[in-house]
Amino acid sequence: MTQTTVTPRDDDNDLDPNDHAPHKPADDREEVYFEGSPLIRGDLLKIGAASVIGLLFIAAPLVYHFLHKDGAWWPWPVNLVLILIGLLFILIPYFNLKRIRYRITNYRIDFERGLMSKTIDTLELWHVEDIKFHQSFFDRLFGVGTITIVSHDTTTPQLTIHGLPHPRPLFDSLKQRIIAVKRQRGVIKMDVG
Repeated sequence: MTQTTVTPRDDDNDLDPNDHAPHKPADDREEVYFEGSPLIRGDLLKIGAASVIGLLFIAAPLVYHFLHKDGAWWPWPVNLVLILIGLLFILIPYFNLKRIRYRITNYRIDFERGLMSKTIDTLELWHVEDIKFHQSFFDRLFGVGTITIVSHDTTTPQLTIHGLPHPRPLFDSLKQRIIAVKRQRGVIKMDVG
């Protein structure tokens, strides 16, 4: 998982000195802001609850054995099934997070899903209508957050990117880039009504 901080270029001398816009102009270089899967610490509540349920399934045969007066066990297939169900409860949330991958650049967001087969949706930043940032109390403790993007893209009208490390600088960079890319493409927002 890598994270790149965008720094202003030194060759931005062609800017109009009367233009006091806070946004740097879009260029053709693609810079990667974030690439990777959501962090596990972003879903600790869900993973913790699934792990507790999994451990209860795994411990059920032992509890039965110790509580039964003659120390009897359930038949071995029952014990095996309970242990396998417990392991699934523990591992599925982890694999569910690792099957998702994001690549966020200064022009687009690639959203990849799948373990064996892969599906990739690309959201161009000039399609973005609104961008939202959310960080709960526990997210702030663990240094993660969620960015939600609302767009005019037909395949991805809303994309929620959760479990991002250091989400605030990424949110601020995306906000600025969305404006810069829209200016470059000549996209303007018109309120009708």
